Amino acid sequence: MGITRGFGVDIGGSGVKGGLVDLEAGALDGERLRIPTPQPSTPEAVAEVVAEIVEKFQWDGPVGITLPCVVKHGVALSAANVDKGWINCDAQTLFAARLKRRPEDIVVMNDADAAGIAEMSFGAGVGKNGTVVLLTFGTGIGSAVFLDGKLVPNTEFGHLQVDGHDAEKRAAASVKEEKELSWEEWTPRVSRYVNVLEDLIWPDLVIAGGGVSKKAHKWLPLLKVRTEVVAAALKNDAGIVGAAWAAAHGVRP
Repeated sequence: MGITRGFGVDIGGSGVKGGLVDLEAGALDGERLRIPTPQPSTPEAVAEVVAEIVEKFQWDGPVGITLPCVVKHGVALSAANVDKGWINCDAQTLFAARLKRRPEDIVVMNDADAAGIAEMSFGAGVGKNGTVVLLTFGTGIGSAVFLDGKLVPNTEFGHLQVDGHDAEKRAAASVKEEKELSWEEWTPRVSRYVNVLEDLIWPDLVIAGGGVSKKAHKWLPLLKVRTEVVAAALKNDAGIVGAAWAAAHGVRP
């Protein structure tokens, strides 16, 4: 009998979301809980919120946790849209201590990589070979790259330089909100970003995730790119599902 349930927590710049996951269906098992990301979003403050979510569900098994950071061997090495105190933080040890778990029962990974694992396992990337890129459009832009189904961890393509700007400073979903751009005004920014990415790695498929994937029908048809772009099937739950799957299977990118 395989592992059928897991628990994932997705830490973002604006919210911390977590919940039980049905690992056979690749979907949330019931409602998720979302708590606003504390400000400042220091490691200790965020760990408290993660503990609150896990305890609310009375979950006592392994926990997968995503961060908007480059993560290697459980240590955060960058900090995008969270407090700079995360840089060089041993996140795995921090969460294990706060959640009263063994370190090996905690998997910490980049948020886009977790979302990508979910999409490749259960969503829009199932059975897709070649170079597949998941892009998450939210507070920033996250990226996950897969070659013939295998993850190339910790790509940071949201920080590509596009026309002299950090890509996510021009094309993230948060920019659309801040500047009150219409879909018709925002989408050319995304097209330009994808064009630059296309010229670098020539993907076979791009999966568009993040919160705006819920409204994919409003903007995907407006894109002017050469690669096929599809909406993420798991929408904004992909990070939770991917993190739970990784923790349940002991996968550490």
